[in-house]
Amino acid sequence: MAIILCILLMLGVGRCTDDQNFVTKTVGVGQSVTLSCTHQRSGGTETLFWIKLVPGKLPEILGRATSYDYDFVNEIPHITFTREPERFDVSITETKLSDTAFYYCLKSRRSKIMFLKGAFLRVEGAEPDITAVVQAPPSGPVRPGDSVSLQCSVFSDSEKKTCPGGLGVYWLRTGSHESHPSVIYAHGNSGDECETSPEPRCVYNFFKENISSSDAGTYYCAVATCGQIIFGNGTKLEVEGNTCDSQKVDTVVCLLFAALAISLILVASLLYIIRKKSCDCCKGLQCICM
Repeated sequence: MAIILCILLMLGVGRCTDDQNFVTKTVGVGQSVTLSCTHQRSGGTETLFWIKLVPGKLPEILGRATSYDYDFVNEIPHITFTREPERFDVSITETKLSDTAFYYCLKSRRSKIMFLKGAFLRVEGAEPDITAVVQAPPSGPVRPGDSVSLQCSVFSDSEKKTCPGGLGVYWLRTGSHESHPSVIYAHGNSGDECETSPEPRCVYNFFKENISSSDAGTYYCAVATCGQIIFGNGTKLEVEGNTCDSQKVDTVVCLLFAALAISLILVASLLYIIRKKSCDCCKGLQCICM
């Protein structure tokens, strides 16, 4: 990666040190980290850079320093720099997931670039304390006009740390003619009912009155926590009714069936009339009319 960056930045003019130091650091979200870059002064004008490189994006210059101070800083609130005669350090406070990247310290002197330090910083979020999301189906058949209650049980591991911001519970529905699910209800950060024994769990209920055919579909309970979304197993809701019950079958479908029936009747009537006229024309002749 360092060699590629050398080529991209200097188009073959610069060079990379053979004894380049490269480290990997892993911190949790919200923690602080300092990346140090040491160098030996060799006289003349030297410029140091800290560059951030995210795969798939152009390199970003975070800071530039000359002599004993820095003359350019990309104004990012949680990133600061420290300049000493033979050091140029970058400190990141309250790290975010977006800080995960490659960081390179470069020295520019007489139109040449030398890589002094390379680091890959990995910022990890807290692990979800959710162990399972289980959905329970309706207790019995659902008919038009009924009320229905869907249940979602969220089981957690009490030994893991709770993620900052808690969790959010959402209900999504995918209809029979829909390709993407849509959010229909959000619970917020607290459960309808929580238990601590024998296993910690919170129960979230979704209640809907006056069910109609348009409510049929698959309902998913989704739990958002620690920057992740955990889905339940899904609950398929089927609404019972007659074949041409307006609450069960779309009105357009019934009209199409009716139009088809009328068309068949008209075709049969036309065939009968044509056959009758054909027989009338054959009277007195040797015709066989079926």
